Amino acid sequence: MSASEQATDDYAALAELAGGFIHEIKNHLNTLQLNLQLLGEDFEEPQNQRERRALTRVQRLQGECQRVVELSNDFLRFARIKDLALEPSDLNKLVNEMIDFFLPTAQAARIEIKNYLPTDLPLVPLDLEMFRQVLLNLMLNAVQAMPDGGELILQAAIENQHVALSLIDTGAGIAPEALSKIFRPFYTTKSKSGGTGLGLATTKRIVEAHHGAIGVQSEPGKGTKFTIHLPCEGSQARSASKGALP
Repeated sequence: MSASEQATDDYAALAELAGGFIHEIKNHLNTLQLNLQLLGEDFEEPQNQRERRALTRVQRLQGECQRVVELSNDFLRFARIKDLALEPSDLNKLVNEMIDFFLPTAQAARIEIKNYLPTDLPLVPLDLEMFRQVLLNLMLNAVQAMPDGGELILQAAIENQHVALSLIDTGAGIAPEALSKIFRPFYTTKSKSGGTGLGLATTKRIVEAHHGAIGVQSEPGKGTKFTIHLPCEGSQARSASKGALP
């Protein structure tokens, strides 16, 4: 067995182990959540200060349980990304579908989405469901960076047999000391309740599983630009062998 085959087997075994472990945790969490729900119902109409404190603590525990469930789900997605079902796909069509899907969220946050993708982009090999997650993660990240509203700009260009897709926001930007850590698992600049720290790490793994690469440019107070490089149809083998940005 070659070293690469051994690494693949080790990865699959680790992913299976992680999946089983998380499944067991979620079973216990479900039991805990059910009991907290029943306990909360007992204090649904608190009669005194003591019962009001008890209800507050129950609700806090319910929130923490839900956070662990979300973290478990995010970790499973992160651990299981490996070989994707890539098919020649119309990136422009996918982006437009995601904009339509995301538009109500953007409008509620007073964010204007501007789409400047050219209509004649070449096909790119995509796992459509997984790449939708990439776009959704980056769009949500942009909304969180613009609490007072702003613009989300999407643009694309052809660069050395790759499509370079950029998502640009006019938000708060990322501090220089955080920029190099932004794709690390469990790293987050949000508050403790604001995310698991796996969104951008998962995004990076999905992009790399597409034989692509993702980079970020940002300046505090001026916004952030995420750029994804994806090989055009027919060039993914060469891209994979190079393993870096074109």
